Amino acid sequence: MSRFSFNQITAKHWDLVDLVKGLVEADVDKVALWREPVAEYGLERSAALVRDAGLEVTTLCRSGFFQEPGWFDDNRRAIDEAAALGTGVLVLVSGGLPHGSKDIKGARQHVADAIAQLVPHATNAGVTLAIEPLHPMYAADRCVINTWDQAMAIASAFPSDQVGVTVDTYHLWWDDTVLDKIEQAGDRIAIYQLADWITPLPAGVLTGRGLPGDGCVDIAAFNAAVEKAGYTGPIEVEVMNEELWQRPGREILAAAYSGYSGDIDPAKSTP
Repeated sequence: MSRFSFNQITAKHWDLVDLVKGLVEADVDKVALWREPVAEYGLERSAALVRDAGLEVTTLCRSGFFQEPGWFDDNRRAIDEAAALGTGVLVLVSGGLPHGSKDIKGARQHVADAIAQLVPHATNAGVTLAIEPLHPMYAADRCVINTWDQAMAIASAFPSDQVGVTVDTYHLWWDDTVLDKIEQAGDRIAIYQLADWITPLPAGVLTGRGLPGDGCVDIAAFNAAVEKAGYTGPIEVEVMNEELWQRPGREILAAAYSGYSGDIDPAKSTP
C-alpha cells in the first residue's frame, strides 16, 4: 500500500472529515485533495486535519483554466493552497478555448506563457506545476493541451522540479506513441494517476471513468513505462463516475484499492 493515494474526487460526496477518518482506519496514508472541498472546510482547518492524521497530500487538484478572467490571481492562490496543505505538486488543467474563439494554436501559446508567469511564485513556494494533458475530446472547453508532446514542450523549458507532467491513463491511453515517450521522461513525471476507459461512454463523458481494471486501458503497460522512467512516487486512483459516487465512501475506497492492487500488486488485498 506504500504508493497508493486516494484521490478525493473518486468519492466526491464523502466529506473531508469522514474521508480522513476512513483513510486512517484503512491504513491509507496518502490522499490527493481538491480545491473546492478544501475551501469549503477551510484551508487552515484542512491542512491541520490531514497533518494531524499523518496523511501525505500527494497533489492538489486543480488549477489552470487560463482562458478565464482572473486566471493569474487564482493560480497564485492555488499555489499558496498547495504549499499550505504540504504538497509539492499542483495539477494544472489548461482550460479550453476562450469564448467565441477558434484559435487553438493561440490558446496553447497562452498556456505556455501563463505557466512561465507562474513559475517564479511556484518555485518560491516549493510547488511543482504538473501539466495534465487531457483527452482530445476536451480540447474545446476544458483543456487545449491534449498530448504528451504538447505538455512536454511547455514543461521542458523549465527544470523538472518547477514544471512536470501528469501521467493519467484515462487521458493518454489512446496515443500509440506515448508509452515510449513516458519511458524516456525521467523525473519529468510529476504524478501518476489511474483511471480506466469504459464503453459505452456514459452520457456525461466527464464523469464516465472506470476504476482501474474495469475498462480497455492497458494499465500494466503504463506501469511498466513509468517504472522504466524511474518514477517511484505516489500512484493516485482518480475516478469521476456518477454511479460510483452513489456508493458509501468506504466502499469506494475499497474498490479503488482493489483496482489499484490488481494492476500494481495482485498479491495485495483491499484495505
